[in-house]
Formats: sequence, structure tokens, C-alpha cells
Amino acid sequence: MEKIKRSPMFYVGDKYKLIKDIKQYFPKNINTFIEPFVGGGTVFLNVDAKSYVLNDIDKNIYNLHLFLQTKACEIDFIDEILKYIKKYNLSRSFLKDIVPKQLKQEYKKTYYAKFNKQGYDKLKQDFNTLENKNYLLLYLLLIYGFNRMIRFNSKGKFNVPVGNVDFNKNVLQALHDYSEFVKNKDIKFENLDFKYFIIKNGFKEGDFMYLDPPYLITFSEYNKIWNEDKEYELLNFLDNLHQRNIKFAISNVTHYKGRVNNIFLDWMKKYSVKKIQSNYISYHDNSVKNIEEVLVINYD
Repeated sequence: MEKIKRSPMFYVGDKYKLIKDIKQYFPKNINTFIEPFVGGGTVFLNVDAKSYVLNDIDKNIYNLHLFLQTKACEIDFIDEILKYIKKYNLSRSFLKDIVPKQLKQEYKKTYYAKFNKQGYDKLKQDFNTLENKNYLLLYLLLIYGFNRMIRFNSKGKFNVPVGNVDFNKNVLQALHDYSEFVKNKDIKFENLDFKYFIIKNGFKEGDFMYLDPPYLITFSEYNKIWNEDKEYELLNFLDNLHQRNIKFAISNVTHYKGRVNNIFLDWMKKYSVKKIQSNYISYHDNSVKNIEEVLVINYD
């Protein structure tokens, strides 16, 4: 069976658990694979195409991809990461379990958070005092932070608390898979609003666009930038792509905790709709909800 690769950013709610379900509907032959909302990148890591044009409006996500695209392919990258992990005395079960047994017994479900808090807080303090962002430090803050989030306060300071997480073998494997995938591939990352990204690149027949935009009716941090005007704007762009014979697939949530996305429900009647078993998780409540997620495609 084909191995599924996960983004080394480990985004909560990414498509790792759904990629097999979604990918079965993708075209078999893709010239350029396009993602206007690439996020952590789990989807593109599992798609075979001649080239990739990927975008995210979040500048930190964009810069982390550029960082990983270059650094993850370097032979001494893991050694460089390990140097900082040791400096801040953070857990590293991929190499050695250094969490004391007493701490594990006392805090059975939260011992990683208890063990890492002091070093994580120092790492966060050091990162926030730098004049220019160090993306290796930001990556470690992401890996050890609560819900693997990237969030900054109004003063531009990273403000995510420590998570009950570890740099384990899964993280190491994800970094390895990312580096193996991106090296020697034609991959371009951009940092634009989706409409400017689509207009700028002038996509054509033979290309394929996958979209996982912020969801209008859910409550994650990322979705705070989205509203009804954005939803209409995106759907109009997709209608235009359809008229130009450009294939697309879009994920979205139609029902969530009593809320209904009638805008999307009405629009998707024009296309083919596939129901997906959702794994959507929000920052405010990280349990899986009884929701309806769909994949809409404009081709047979």
C-alpha cells in the first residue's frame, strides 16, 4: 500500500487522516498541482504532479515551508535541531526518553507539558526577543506548542503555551518524508491572498487545483480571517476556473454544531459532491464533532 506522508508541521485538522479518501477523486494525470491554501502541506506531499504551485496567506507558514524546503534536505539538519532541543532541555523520545519516571507517575497524562514547560518558555522568550525571526526556533515552538499552533499577539510576540507533546519518531519521520519529497521537485511557494494568487499564475487546462479554505461556519483561529464576502468571492473564482476547463476539488464543511453554510450548499449543486468522513478539530474544542464535510469536484 502507498505510504501516506504527513506534514512535519502537524497541523491540527490537517488532511492526514482524510487524504486517502480525498485523493481517490483527484485526476490521475496532473501537470501543475495548485493549492491556494496549502497550510501544513500534507495534501501536496501525497500528490504526484510535474510541478507544484503552493500558497498561503500566513507569512509564517509560507516562511516555514521555505525554511524546510531548504534546510530539511541538509545532512546536518537534525543535528542542528537536536542542538537546540538539548539547549532548552526539551523531551526527545526519538533519540532518548529523558522524562523522569516520577514525573510520569505524578502526571500520567500531562508529563510532557510539565517536563517541557520551563525550557519551552525560555525558548519562546528567546525567540520573541530576536530582531529577526529564527525559523528553526519557530519550528520547535510549533512542535512543542499547544495544538501545534502558530499564533502571535497584537505586539507580534509568539504566545502559544506549551503543549503536552514531544519531538518523537513521528516528527523525525515527517521531516525525512518532507525532505525526500521536495528535493529535485519543481515546487514554488507564494504568500498572497488567494484571489491574487489565482490571477497572477493564470492556470490552464491540465492543471489541477485543490482548495481547503477557511470554513465559514467553524471556529478555528485560521477561520477568523474568513467571512461571507470571501466565501462568495472564492466560489465565483471557481466558477470561472470551470468555464476555462480547469479541474478543481474543494473541501468544505456544510454543517457544524447546528450551523449551516447555505452559501456553499447552494453553490455546490452545480457540481459533483462527495461526502467525506470529517476529522475537523478546532482550537477552542479539540474533540471531533458531528459535522458534515464534503469534497466538491467539477469533473467526472
